[in-house]
Amino acid sequence: MSASFQQPCLQFPSPSKALQAPSRFSFSNLNPKTWAIVFARSSILTVLTDAIVVGHLTISDSEGTYYYGNYQKGCNDVHIKIINDNFWLRILLSGDLGFSEAYMIGDIEVSSLKGAMDLWLDNQSGMEDTLSSTVAKISSAISGLYNSFLGQTRSQARLNAIASYDQSNELFKAFLSNEMMYSCGLWSDAEGGVRGDLEYGPTPGDLEAAQLRKIHHVLRQARVKPGHRILEFGSGWGGLAIEAARHFGCEVDTLTLSIEQKTLAEERIKAAGLEGRIRVHLLDYREIPAEFEKAFDAFVSIEMIEHVGAKYYNTYFKLVDFALKSRDAVAVVTSSTFPESRYTGYQAEDFMRRYMWPNSCLPSATTLITAMNTGSQGRFTLEGVENHAAHYPRTLREWGRRLEANLTQDLVAKDYPSLHDRADYDAFKRKWQYLFAYAGAGFAKGYITCHMLTFIRQNDTPERCD
Repeated sequence: MSASFQQPCLQFPSPSKALQAPSRFSFSNLNPKTWAIVFARSSILTVLTDAIVVGHLTISDSEGTYYYGNYQKGCNDVHIKIINDNFWLRILLSGDLGFSEAYMIGDIEVSSLKGAMDLWLDNQSGMEDTLSSTVAKISSAISGLYNSFLGQTRSQARLNAIASYDQSNELFKAFLSNEMMYSCGLWSDAEGGVRGDLEYGPTPGDLEAAQLRKIHHVLRQARVKPGHRILEFGSGWGGLAIEAARHFGCEVDTLTLSIEQKTLAEERIKAAGLEGRIRVHLLDYREIPAEFEKAFDAFVSIEMIEHVGAKYYNTYFKLVDFALKSRDAVAVVTSSTFPESRYTGYQAEDFMRRYMWPNSCLPSATTLITAMNTGSQGRFTLEGVENHAAHYPRTLREWGRRLEANLTQDLVAKDYPSLHDRADYDAFKRKWQYLFAYAGAGFAKGYITCHMLTFIRQNDTPERCD
């Protein structure tokens, strides 16, 4: 988010109609790209009149200033300043993905990135019924010209480059807590709850406490005991495995596909003196060895199944069934999820799937429960379902604060020399800023959820509560 562009809510009192200004475009000399921009701009501004019914939006560009929605004191009043007219084409051709691209490369300035996300979600039905449908119909006529208009520009090359700059351990060290859990923490009254940072301010160690609480909660749900053997899909940087071995006395086999993660995880495991109790495998979950059959007391996977894909959910749980003992075994799976009404096996490319996690797919809780039943042929019983979505916005806010405080150009340019270019680095950083705001708004508004599912063997008994 651009800190240099801030507009108070009182700046724009109440007008809802666009203020028209003489166009600088002369229809007598429009080239094809300019014509497309004029067409896109006119179409989008027109449909916004019906789309924005909650909150207030101000758009300004070289042609004028335009107001949408109803202004009220204390409202969510968002001001978008258009720096580059390519913004209009990006929105026409790519919708919210185009908006994220325009933000990352600096084609727009936004008074509040969180406010913009909230405005979109608060007006979701109107956006989908008017803006999205209209844009889709119009853009179909010119989508084939996308590469001609935008595909070969320096900005587009920059977007293509930063899409893959996510494997730097130094990057994640800059914003994650000490145990480096890249997942939702769990906040308690000790940290002021899920809004404690907003009401009382963040304090040192809050994020570490929330993430440690999450790890312990998962392992307690998995009923692990000293001497138990745990299988984990998705190592991260070894945070859960280290705590399982150090605090709970377990042995852990953990799988990752990231060489960078494996290297750092093993360094951290060695530093903790736990090399003999944790094994990090550079291995696809579908390639677990035959000796894993019925070898484990517990299975855990923390926000990894989003990368499995709907086609392989049954296979995933078939292998969980294969690896866990036939009695007294527990599986705990956490995942960012879609509410049931929004879930589909095919998910179109958006900011997350284009720039953060290519080919990822958010399941729904019911989809995972059904897949476990199918993959295990009924050999598991669902014991518990928890929705941790309320805890995610604060986790994301904490990551955002740490990113601002700790990330420097020199830090990430060590791994990616092209980020010595200031414009590339700025786009890279804005990508992460966008992620934290985008995901935070989604969890806060119920657009996405975060479930933890606990399964026990069909003949095992529920946890005693007496």
